[in-house]
Amino acid sequence: MLATLEKKATVQDCQNLPEGAPYQLIAGELVMTPSPTPLHQNISLNLATELRSYLKRNNLGKLFTAPLDAYLSEEDVYQPDILFIRSRRAAAIQKEQLRIVPDLVVEILSPTTAYYDFTRKKEMYCARGVSEYWIVDPEAETVEMMVKRGEI
Repeated sequence: MLATLEKKATVQDCQNLPEGAPYQLIAGELVMTPSPTPLHQNISLNLATELRSYLKRNNLGKLFTAPLDAYLSEEDVYQPDILFIRSRRAAAIQKEQLRIVPDLVVEILSPTTAYYDFTRKKEMYCARGVSEYWIVDPEAETVEMMVKRGEI
């Protein structure tokens, strides 16, 4: 019997995709993420608007919205809905790529990505040192906020 090994995708494979390709690299698998719903986009825009206003008023850092690749490992390149980098770390933001671990990540659940948001992505954000991870559930109208111990 002949065994075959499936090759995992890498950052390089992700970078070879056409600009704007709707894929995230999750645990070495290229996962297509369909266009978000109007409800999803409305929540994202409202959250980003409020966060940006607060952050700018207090000069706290840089806020970004999807699509923007966040490089977390050779097998994990995510496009969080919203992410934030504190001012003291903002100098490490590269012009072409985001290769700095965000301080805050916000994921808005959708049927195609919810599984990943609660499993691999949650684990990777924690392992890489993300200070806060928010999961917004449009259906339940809830926000689950996970904060790294010792961070606020």
